Amino acid sequence: MPATAPMASDHFYPIGTPDSPWGAAERAAWLASVSTIRRSYSEEVLAKLEPLKDTFDVVQYGALAQDPARYPLFCVKTRAWDARKPCVLITGGVHGYETSGVQGALLFLSTQAQKYSERFNVAVCPCVCPWGYETIQRWTAAAVDPNRHFLASDSCEETEALMSLVASLGVAQWTMHLDLHETTDSDLTEFIPAKASRDGLPLPDESIPDGFYLIGVKCEPEAPQRRWLAAIIDSVRRVTHIAPPDANGEVVGEKVVQDGTILTDAAGRSRSLTNALFAATTEVYPDSKEVTAEQCNRAQVAAATAGLDFIVANHL
Repeated sequence: MPATAPMASDHFYPIGTPDSPWGAAERAAWLASVSTIRRSYSEEVLAKLEPLKDTFDVVQYGALAQDPARYPLFCVKTRAWDARKPCVLITGGVHGYETSGVQGALLFLSTQAQKYSERFNVAVCPCVCPWGYETIQRWTAAAVDPNRHFLASDSCEETEALMSLVASLGVAQWTMHLDLHETTDSDLTEFIPAKASRDGLPLPDESIPDGFYLIGVKCEPEAPQRRWLAAIIDSVRRVTHIAPPDANGEVVGEKVVQDGTILTDAAGRSRSLTNALFAATTEVYPDSKEVTAEQCNRAQVAAATAGLDFIVANHL
């Protein structure tokens, strides 16, 4: 029998009560309410890895304990890694519900990655959170946002597996890490209310940016990274529109430092996985009437290729 949890009739989310963080009963009730399988990881992700095995090393680096056979975790690597080459990491599906993060990573692998293999060692983890992909959820099954738990002292199963993989690659200095994400309208209708209820907080007043944007890392020196971010935006705008700042000159509460770009601290986020100077999170907006799913996937590919092309062109 599914777990149940108390709810106030005037609460903004079906699970929980105002001003009270979730306990075990609420988390169990949430899990029971969201566990319906809505798409197939096997058909939409694993099957697309099979043809890549002719060209790349497709390596399993773990599996989710809740169902290891259903949720194996894979990394796709260019062959003949050479310590003299720059090393690049691309991750998708850290938030499993963000479709183009996963499908964009797979499209990059099937269409573009091999041509960069002479200049770069490239590792791509296309779907970090497969349970979230199948159930179309931002969180893991433990009601944890994985993109806040890339910390040795505070990890979850999915992030711990990815951090262990990155450590095992033995790369002393990474050149680039791009983490592929989406910002969807469902953030407002589901995930922001769920988070506020889980944490016992009021429902925040937030809006969804209308277009693509980048989240870069606050770092020193900023100049090379800023130019790299600008090159990515210039490439992506040929595929989809760039999010404008709001009336406060911000996107998601952060100051826009240049067109389509904000900077935040990386601690706990997947951008902290490596020490790459060129590190950013992409955010595609798939709910616009002006774009298709294919455009969103291509925008992710455009971001990855523009980032790599900038590094080549500038001999970095």
